[in-house]
Amino acid sequence: MSKSTTLPFNGTKEQEAKLMEVIAQHKDEAGATIPVLHKAQEIYGYLPIEVQQMISDGLGVPLAEIYGIVTFYTQFSLNPKGKYVIGICLGTACYVKGSGDILDKTKEILGIDVGECTPDGKFSIEATRCIGACGLAPVLTVNDEVYGRLVVDDIPDIIKKYQD
Repeated sequence: MSKSTTLPFNGTKEQEAKLMEVIAQHKDEAGATIPVLHKAQEIYGYLPIEVQQMISDGLGVPLAEIYGIVTFYTQFSLNPKGKYVIGICLGTACYVKGSGDILDKTKEILGIDVGECTPDGKFSIEATRCIGACGLAPVLTVNDEVYGRLVVDDIPDIIKKYQD
């Protein structure tokens, strides 16, 4: 089903210099790995294996440990995020009111799965848990904009809004 391709890592020299500066600032601190990973994700937008390797080398922490942290904590992402991140709530209230179908329609229209980014870098999809808008169920967000009381037929128009 997925039409997404793995985007090549295109880090810049400026990004690498920023990351090296962050690593140098934290190198001798106990517990530096997670703060460095947070900063690296701010710099790159996600944590591809190339960035994890730089952190591993810079901090002297095994790559397997870095990877384990990145894959354990949900705030870290191995994949790039789109310009527009579509978050579909799969919490109980939303799910009972049809958010599973909303997710399926969104995946169908964009041709990607949860956690993937469209090849043009415009959209990515995240499955979220309760966002505190249960009275509007089912709900999806596009970046910080909330759409509620959705039906499957609403999805094409919402996506079209962001395709320009």
